[in-house]
Amino acid sequence: MGRMRARDTEHPQAKLDHGGVASIAPSEFTSGFELIVDGTPQSHVDLDDPTHLHFEYIVRMGAVIDQLPAGPLTAVHLGAGALTVPRYIDATRPGSRQQVIEWEAPLAALVREHLPLPKGASIRIRIGDAREGVQKLPAALTGACDLVVSDVYSGAQTPAHLTSVEFYGEVSQLLSPGGVLLINVADGPGLAFARRQVATVATVLPEVAVLADTQVLKGRRFGNLVVAASASPLPTEWLPRLLAAGPHPAKIAQGAEVKTFVQGALIVTDADAVASPRPDASLFLR
Repeated sequence: MGRMRARDTEHPQAKLDHGGVASIAPSEFTSGFELIVDGTPQSHVDLDDPTHLHFEYIVRMGAVIDQLPAGPLTAVHLGAGALTVPRYIDATRPGSRQQVIEWEAPLAALVREHLPLPKGASIRIRIGDAREGVQKLPAALTGACDLVVSDVYSGAQTPAHLTSVEFYGEVSQLLSPGGVLLINVADGPGLAFARRQVATVATVLPEVAVLADTQVLKGRRFGNLVVAASASPLPTEWLPRLLAAGPHPAKIAQGAEVKTFVQGALIVTDADAVASPRPDASLFLR
């Protein structure tokens, strides 16, 4: 999540097929550029340094990715934004093969034109719904992905059909035995939505860790939680390295803490799934 900013028609922009306007503008706070959708920054990209991850939850995703076994990765990304994470993997894991599923063709075209991918990057962009797109991926990816990233937002909310146990079951089929699913979950005080999401993912991929700002993980303010899930144990040696990587103050829940976090939370199914909470507009003001 980012901050709300005024539309600026001087910057490259595109009208989205499903409503709204996307634009690309220089960052007001650091180097690089931001992809802005309806006034809300969705992604940050530094073309001169793809390892520069500006948004806090993306920094945490990068920290998890850094702990995966050395070498190129086979990765699938649900939700493209400005391709921040695929660029990071391409820079830090040369030779990686990546597939991206993006709902908005005009957004993908805008990004490719004004924030071009590095030459030689093996990043294929497919246009379509994330859940339908998973079913259409090459059969060779089934059981072969080291990493799947689910970071899909329509406006400021994750669509309901991308939050259910059925959806996570479909996504889990892509993972290798040691593969990791990373999910961006946005929620507010009380974390009712996030608790249900973690409980739901854990029924499919039982090894789960949750990373967030300390106050967010305590349910005291709205923010982003990164959920890492796998069929195989997430090594406990991750913890000190992830905490040291920041951003600070950082908190990681794993093992017994996750069980406490999800206590009493109901599993989300296709029949009762709802979109993630819509944040108050004031969240985006800086």
